[in-house]
Amino acid sequence: MIQHRPLHSLFSVERGWLKTKFHFIPPGMGPGPSETLGPLMAWNDDEVAPHSGFPEHPHENVEIITFVRDGAITHEDNLGNKGRATGGQIQAMSAGRGIRHSEYNRDDDPVTLFQIWLETRAPGKAPDWGTSSLPPDASSGGFIALASGSRQDAAALQIEADVRLLAARLAIQERIVQPITEGRAYLVPTRGTIRVNGIAIGPRDGCLVTDEAEITIEATEETEVVMIDLLKTAPGLDHRL
Repeated sequence: MIQHRPLHSLFSVERGWLKTKFHFIPPGMGPGPSETLGPLMAWNDDEVAPHSGFPEHPHENVEIITFVRDGAITHEDNLGNKGRATGGQIQAMSAGRGIRHSEYNRDDDPVTLFQIWLETRAPGKAPDWGTSSLPPDASSGGFIALASGSRQDAAALQIEADVRLLAARLAIQERIVQPITEGRAYLVPTRGTIRVNGIAIGPRDGCLVTDEAEITIEATEETEVVMIDLLKTAPGLDHRL
């Protein structure tokens, strides 16, 4: 089954310097119970104004992936890590037993990004942080794993969650058939329009996949697609308070 979630239908919040639309709402952040898809418990579509951001704050026992669409975000943490991620780059952080970090847009233009929160499978481990990139020449030869809980994805950033974060760039009229490891996934095109099993998905719309062994993705415009694919050990789709 393919469920289309248009961008305009998503719950949203504005805080002056921050505009957020929620594909999956973090616990306590929105109306009603928080929906999850296996370990996937939050997927934010954020726009951060110039010279603003999140001051230092704590996290523990959560995996956080930040995928930058446009602009740049700067990360600093109490472990001494510091990095600047730009369009097509990701930062992956295992908060483990505890980490404090800040995320700032230090540039003159807004930064747009996806931030994805995942339930950890290794609570209490040492915290970790790393960066990766979608290669500029990436094409529809298939999705590339940028972060993964599978050790088989040796080139991807290793995270402690039973998912793979995949990304692909597609030219107009390109088409790929993508296996869905556990039958369930969630994908969002960063720009342009795609068709998933014939259903039109617009830019930044969500697409929830359930009970599908594979999907066919066709690009009706030049696009980039980000997808969370659940690994076989992940728990089922549920709703939590």
